[in-house]
Amino acid sequence: MSAALTICEMSEEVKASLKKFRMRKEKNIAAIVLKIDKASLQIILDEEFDDISINDLQDELPPHLPRYVCLSYVWKHDDGRVSFPLILIFISPQGCNPELQMMYAGSKLQLVKDGDFTKVIELRSLDEFSEETVLDKLKLYK
Repeated sequence: MSAALTICEMSEEVKASLKKFRMRKEKNIAAIVLKIDKASLQIILDEEFDDISINDLQDELPPHLPRYVCLSYVWKHDDGRVSFPLILIFISPQGCNPELQMMYAGSKLQLVKDGDFTKVIELRSLDEFSEETVLDKLKLYK
């Protein structure tokens, strides 16, 4: 029997930001980008974006470094309903530092649990991060 291993903990700032982010009332796409501080082994806030498109968000992310993106998305369903799912997107580009990649992968489950995420998307390159990919992955959560 294996126990869950936590490599990096969420900083208090991130916990507070996620709580506030979860309760936001705006009806637009917004994101919190998180990164790992190797020195403190903490998941820390990298950037926050309000009213941003997925294409613009993709341009803001580093292409060769892993990141966690907490995305508040505007999902317009085929039947006309609109919902605002909170999604954790884990981007781990191929070719990045293996040690850093393992730190992110090893901390993801604890972040999902602590952040109370029910929708998680994993991507292996920044090029995969698109409106179409997010919609395709969301449809799997029906």
